[in-house]
Amino acid sequence: MSANETAKDIDKAAADWVARLDRGDLSQQEDQALEVWLTGDLRRAGAFARAQAISMSSERAQALGTDYDAAQFAPPPVISRRQVMWGGAIAAGLAAAGIGVGTLNTGQSFETRRGEMKVIPLSDGSVISLNTASRVKISFSATQRLIHLIDGEALFDVAKDAARPFIVKAGDATVRAIGTSFTIQKLAATPLVVMVREGVVDISDRKSGTLRLTANTLARADAKTLTTTPLPADKVERALAWREGRIAFEGQSLSEAISTFARYSDIRIVIDDPAIEREEITGLFQSTDPVGFAQAVALSFDLTAEVSENQVRLIRKS
Repeated sequence: MSANETAKDIDKAAADWVARLDRGDLSQQEDQALEVWLTGDLRRAGAFARAQAISMSSERAQALGTDYDAAQFAPPPVISRRQVMWGGAIAAGLAAAGIGVGTLNTGQSFETRRGEMKVIPLSDGSVISLNTASRVKISFSATQRLIHLIDGEALFDVAKDAARPFIVKAGDATVRAIGTSFTIQKLAATPLVVMVREGVVDISDRKSGTLRLTANTLARADAKTLTTTPLPADKVERALAWREGRIAFEGQSLSEAISTFARYSDIRIVIDDPAIEREEITGLFQSTDPVGFAQAVALSFDLTAEVSENQVRLIRKS
């Protein structure tokens, strides 16, 4: 694994591998190279699954739909036996990592349990990556592609279709796109968060009207205001670490970090000292390992981690 390999690099490489599979069976050398590439980083398996999902509905592997026009490819896809075999292997690997692959029928709802992630290929070539404890409902028609994000967080990689805008409703907010990549986070008692990875989206609500967001922009919508913040591209990618079963913190308080871990696991981290809760944490952690996170925090801040069956308590050393 290259330390400089970004999520976009991995997505592009995954799309290239799937494109090779679309053109025909791989040689033995290529087969081995693909296996080595896939096993080198868990992120690659997730990216490969998403690229295959797009291929299955568009007959071509493009970079997660950002330059893809579904209307150009009306014939049904032809999937090679080798591609099906790789798809099965990747699905098994993702299942072991807590990442599922869903299928779409219009009108269906999808959800993930706590600690589970799911990749949902849509009939138009778009892909939804659903984070932990999340629910969506799909309602496609001849004039629009409507998604309801009921709870949780999702990444939407949208295939271009100018005749049918891609619309996501989350609470009072509506996000509209044609071909782009963006996330929405809708959690209880917190502002709605929209982050644009690629392309342009319009976000609107009843209070603030419509606001256009470009790539590497984050918007927060609370009960009164809609605010935007520009983000560096690398920070956008770090915020998407959950797709690979990780959580990235950059200066968040321990209290915020603990709340985030509670979304992924039934094991609770408890801190009784408000001063400790205000300490800031930076790093990349496994989302389903709250005990490991708590122990790392204990080492960093000279604390004791008392581990019981469903709880880790962090206290000052006596």
